Amino acid sequence: MREFRATSYGDGDFRLSDLASVGENVVVEKGVLILKPECVRIGSNVYIGHYAILRGYDRGELVIGDDTWIGQFCYFNSAGGIEIGSRVGIGPGVKIMSSKHGEEGREVPVLLCDLEFARVTIESDCDLGMGSIILPGVTVGRGSQVGAGAVVTQDVEPYAIVAGVPARKIGERPE
Repeated sequence: MREFRATSYGDGDFRLSDLASVGENVVVEKGVLILKPECVRIGSNVYIGHYAILRGYDRGELVIGDDTWIGQFCYFNSAGGIEIGSRVGIGPGVKIMSSKHGEEGREVPVLLCDLEFARVTIESDCDLGMGSIILPGVTVGRGSQVGAGAVVTQDVEPYAIVAGVPARKIGERPE
């Protein structure tokens, strides 16, 4: 196993050595929870802010690329799989969901409907603004920017700037 450092081990709930893989210079701040750590892979030079929750699942792996910054109070649910590229900035309070309850008609409460799983991909060099939400099945294209508080329900083109609820393209990053 490679050398790494951590400022905390999530208040004792896991150790970085419990992860499927971990790179060098990983900083995990106080209060971070990593559930099902054996289904989580973290690259090198990654920062994970206070009280983030990274939820691995047997069904879908959570992969975080090198040089990625994850802000405080984020929540990632990788039941359908989440892949985050390298050099990604993720603001405080961002939520990434890769599963949802299906629809089985009015006679079945939503909570009792079967789950549907859909992989989320955040390509390299992206920035996800504070409090944004990425829903199941979405790919956020390379180098794109998601505005604070946006709810992303559809794929985002590379280098696009999106904002709003639901998120829509409002511009493009310059060449």
